[in-house]
Amino acid sequence: MNMEDAARYVDGLYERDDVLERVEERIRALGMPEISVTKGTGRLLTLLAGLSGAKRALEIGTLGGYSAICIARGLPEDGRLTTLELNPDFAGAARDHLRMAGLERKAEVRVGEARASLAELAEERARFGFVFIDADKFNYPHYLEAVLRVAEPGCVIVADNILTRGRVFDPAQDTPSTAALREFNRTVARDPRFQSALLPAYDGLAVLRVKA
Repeated sequence: MNMEDAARYVDGLYERDDVLERVEERIRALGMPEISVTKGTGRLLTLLAGLSGAKRALEIGTLGGYSAICIARGLPEDGRLTTLELNPDFAGAARDHLRMAGLERKAEVRVGEARASLAELAEERARFGFVFIDADKFNYPHYLEAVLRVAEPGCVIVADNILTRGRVFDPAQDTPSTAALREFNRTVARDPRFQSALLPAYDGLAVLRVKA
């Protein structure tokens, strides 16, 4: 089975999402990296954010705000998303896109290095019931530990691109980012603090729940 054909078939079953299509078009027009989550991953984020029951959600890696829109849609009316982005231009575009989606009151885009922003959130005693990690892969192990300092019991954590197009299971690949992802995946699979599933869908998704 060709996975790209399968994804096209599944995507075709859903009605078009005009808002997200406009966001994709603007990301392209602005010359930003076209590395937003897939349509299917976006739908899953909306579903999982809702199922988690979270009122506060955290995203590490905003880019153009595509996935932020998906997460915010899954939160209750009084829910709030905090999303972290290093690049101020990307953050500005994400704010515009959240506004286009009518979600600007449900989302805060923080600009800065994610490790520093996570430390600030811990100092603020912020707590989150849903977290999405989709940033630089080298820091995935650090992000996971940092997230635990701001996670509510039962927090649902999702991480994208855990297979990096097969590099994690290719013995010839030994870059620092690949090594970090292997460490992250082993931790998610084996650490007793979590209930988890590593899914070989799209470019790999980790879905885990912090045990109470």
